[in-house]
Amino acid sequence: MTEIANGNGDQTVVRRITCVGAGYVGGPTCAMIAYKSPQITVTVVDMNKERIDAWNSDSLPIFEPGLEDVVMKCRGTNLFFSTDVPEAIRSADLIFISVNTPTKMYGKGAGMAPDLKYVESVARSIAEHAQGPKIVVEKSTVPVKAAESILSILEDAQRRSNNNLTFQVLSNPEFLAEGTAMRDLASPDRVLIGGEDSEEGQRAVAALVNVYASWVPRDRILTTKTWSSELSKLVANAFLAQRISSINSVSAICEATGADVREVAKAVGCDERIGSNFLNASVGFGGSCFQKDVLSLVYLCESLHLDKVADYWNGVITINNWQRRRFADAIVSELFNTVAGKKIAIFGFAFKKSTGDTRESSAIHVSKHLMEEEARLAVYDPAVTEKQMRQELVMETSEKSVNKLVTVFSDPYEAAKDAHAIVILTEWEEFKTYDYARMYNAMSHPAAFFDGRLLFKRKDIEAIGFHFFGIGSAPSHLSEVGYIL
Repeated sequence: MTEIANGNGDQTVVRRITCVGAGYVGGPTCAMIAYKSPQITVTVVDMNKERIDAWNSDSLPIFEPGLEDVVMKCRGTNLFFSTDVPEAIRSADLIFISVNTPTKMYGKGAGMAPDLKYVESVARSIAEHAQGPKIVVEKSTVPVKAAESILSILEDAQRRSNNNLTFQVLSNPEFLAEGTAMRDLASPDRVLIGGEDSEEGQRAVAALVNVYASWVPRDRILTTKTWSSELSKLVANAFLAQRISSINSVSAICEATGADVREVAKAVGCDERIGSNFLNASVGFGGSCFQKDVLSLVYLCESLHLDKVADYWNGVITINNWQRRRFADAIVSELFNTVAGKKIAIFGFAFKKSTGDTRESSAIHVSKHLMEEEARLAVYDPAVTEKQMRQELVMETSEKSVNKLVTVFSDPYEAAKDAHAIVILTEWEEFKTYDYARMYNAMSHPAAFFDGRLLFKRKDIEAIGFHFFGIGSAPSHLSEVGYIL
């Protein structure tokens, strides 16, 4: 049996941390804690043996700049990866719950509410295997009052146990951006910790504060009520998603009027009340957080009968889906109003650069729309595996359609060969370095270039010979070659 050590006075000292869930949150977060706090032993556990084996190998299951270096320096010293969930729970002072909370696709709240079955499963495992006092920390994105549900499960175990069981449940949401997660962890703009107002609750909060204080300045560690912490995570992602949908709605106005969305965004972003961050128009936001967190906020508003507020935030999702559809329609329209049988080179499948994550990637939705028009897709991404691409597209279309219409390439030049168009869907830096004149000469003509991430200047691409379409600027005049605009 483990007991949480007491330091000076009533100060709780955390010496062993267990993280349940070895995904995009748990793995990097715990690796950074182990790296910055060598006095703490950190164990990441997951029931998925294949994932744990990958964490223990030379090929980590997550592509994140800087992650491999940190893991390799700490693994086997004070950072461990295991499938032995019961032992890791028993030995821990503090337990992070870092499992997925996808959007619920069944029953009440289907399509909006977060699915908490994995969080509840972990809570029940903690209740079953814990011996002695534990601090339990929500790291997964959860709805308001989820901590209350977790605590009720744990307190029931406490009442029925003869062991010295006590539990405190904290909220410590992550604010990581994939592609910069290790930098965000090493130098966060804030760490948010929510807990109860009781003496025991504040002692638990102080214990987690001390973990982060090993490397994070105290003025960047914010402590709040539990419910405020839970809601802050949803609201932060909703605000970021809202900015993207706002500028994307403006991009449509720019295309219709001849304005340039980059110039508009620069002018608007100079206003210090607004700022320039998240004003980059694109084919739409993706990733594991924005859509599901906005939908969770919509569901919360509906549950509270705040229908107008729910409609407002639902509009953020509506604009995002419309932007994807609009971009796909523009491709069809500019290619003589049909793409049936035409080869379209798709550059980028991850939802953003510097990650192999494809969850809710706009590339999936644009590809789906083009496949509905019978386009033949030639897909290239430097970090996403062919298996992952095909799995994502099969879920949105069908295996038969994917096998018929999708070819995955390991060479962008081969992907572009004989293609009628190149479509940029992820903002990978390497895309800026390609020899597009070489690609153009090997393509079917007239050849088009669709920039869904605003990586290129129109004049540079048109100088090569392409017909250019970029989000938020007027399309090329293609009537002379028969294009229907």
